[in-house]
Amino acid sequence: MGKRRLAATILLAAIAFALGSCALDAGDAPILGPYARLGPPDAPVKLFYEDEGQGPPVLLIHGFGTSSYTWRYIIPALVLKHRVIAVDLKGFGQSDKPFDERYSVLDQAELLAQFIEDHDLRDLTIVGHSFGGGVALRLALDHDTRLAGRIKKLVLLDSIAYPQHIPVFFRLLDMPFVSHLGVRMVPPTVQTRVALQIAYFDDDKIDPEEVETYAAPLKTAAGKHAIIYSARQIMPDDIDTIAESYSSITLPTLILWCDHDRIVPLEIGLKLRRALPNSTLRLVPDCGHMPQEEQPETTFELLQSFLND
Repeated sequence: MGKRRLAATILLAAIAFALGSCALDAGDAPILGPYARLGPPDAPVKLFYEDEGQGPPVLLIHGFGTSSYTWRYIIPALVLKHRVIAVDLKGFGQSDKPFDERYSVLDQAELLAQFIEDHDLRDLTIVGHSFGGGVALRLALDHDTRLAGRIKKLVLLDSIAYPQHIPVFFRLLDMPFVSHLGVRMVPPTVQTRVALQIAYFDDDKIDPEEVETYAAPLKTAAGKHAIIYSARQIMPDDIDTIAESYSSITLPTLILWCDHDRIVPLEIGLKLRRALPNSTLRLVPDCGHMPQEEQPETTFELLQSFLND
């Protein structure tokens, strides 16, 4: 295999982690919490979630390719004053990974709307990172009558929101043969290392244990399937129409953005700040794409200050 082809294959495979990092798959990690049975009766999906603490509820929605593990540095401090619920989206972490194609932002938001109703969450703050930020925006648009009056505040971390340039290795995932070849031929640890170098500002913060932990999901066929079909739907076909309605979101909103994000550029955050009438934008310094992992102390301080307002 030529050097260019090998490099392209490695980059293509890195999609599994390039919008975040990946946590342990259900087959590799112990079961630590309950499951919520959601979706239609004929095709239910079990979502794993953690529920800790007491006080005003905070729902944490992870980014593409990640899981509730991504909040590991934030949750211990947050639970001191809040009830914190971290959910693994369909296809990630310890949640079900069915062999279907329903992995879009809309599909994920539909499941979480049911979760919020089933758990009767009120005065809720929704925190979404990257792809999870797109899901949070969908929930905040208030199209679902089940959510009426339930959401109090919104936090968006380096969130997808508008059409943007998609790197070539993302676009190649629309080619079925190439996408399956990439995630199957390249060792998961290589994929993880390459992707973390894209997502992090400071590569010195990447350690071997982290790489091994995040490589686990790509060892299963279901995990590979979920990554590919989520990536193909990362940007909704009607994103322009959705974006036009952001101005209707009047919730107090905190927008946190890394100052060196190479995946979702800062201009997206600036557009969100202009579109959301009751929003505030804060930069997280010396950070790539995952503020909750690379700069957790600063991220928590900004988040806690917003929650206390």
